[in-house]
Amino acid sequence: MIIAALRIPIRVKPGSSRTRVGGEWGDDPPRLVVAVQARAVDGKANKAVVEALAAELGVARRLIRIVAGDKNRSKLVEIAEPDAGTRVLIEELRKS
Repeated sequence: MIIAALRIPIRVKPGSSRTRVGGEWGDDPPRLVVAVQARAVDGKANKAVVEALAAELGVARRLIRIVAGDKNRSKLVEIAEPDAGTRVLIEELRKS
């Protein structure tokens, strides 16, 4: 079953020692943490965020876009055409 686009609040940690998706930051709303090795220079961290989320969620990169917070660590990401298991996987990643 395909549902409407899904928006996820995230918190980016650029310049991390390794790329990792998981954990929670803040509480209103709680944000999924996305750590990437790329630095926040010339959009490299944003590109790495999309790639990391696509790999972790098993969706095509073209289906993920940053809709708010392009130049901030706190961002809003939209996933087009998520399947029913995507929400469950995101909640599992928040708890990891």
